[in-house]
Amino acid sequence: MKFVLLVVGKTVEKHYITAIADYVERVKHYASFDMEVIPELKNTKSLSMDQQKEKEGEAILKALQPGDVVVLLDEHGKEFRSIEFANWIERKMHTVNKRLVFIIGGPYGFSPSVYQAAQEKISLSQMTFSHQMIRLIFVEQLYRAMTILNNGPYHHE
Repeated sequence: MKFVLLVVGKTVEKHYITAIADYVERVKHYASFDMEVIPELKNTKSLSMDQQKEKEGEAILKALQPGDVVVLLDEHGKEFRSIEFANWIERKMHTVNKRLVFIIGGPYGFSPSVYQAAQEKISLSQMTFSHQMIRLIFVEQLYRAMTILNNGPYHHE
């Protein structure tokens, strides 16, 4: 099984780029993992919020492959403690055959078609974070889950 983090738009702030790259490499010690970037929409001033979500949604759906299990990182999703998330990941590792795809949408969230394509939604917090920051938080939590499952020293009770 492969983990994929699908994001809309490039990470632009250098400190996030560095930290995300560090955690991506750490995750790769435990599992197959890729972060895929869907290009940000251009000329969005003439588009409504719903039109932007629709266009981003079309690009997100094009990036998916048959057999993908899709999990949206969404404020209305299920919340986990880190150990619970690790246990959830372990179950997915036994049941997902191809790719477990986590998606971080654009600034306005997901289109209805992306919600329909998803099997699950996870919330990383009730708080709101920037799209740049949530990428870092997610890869850190995925790394933490891997260390929990492999009895690594990273996570402390």
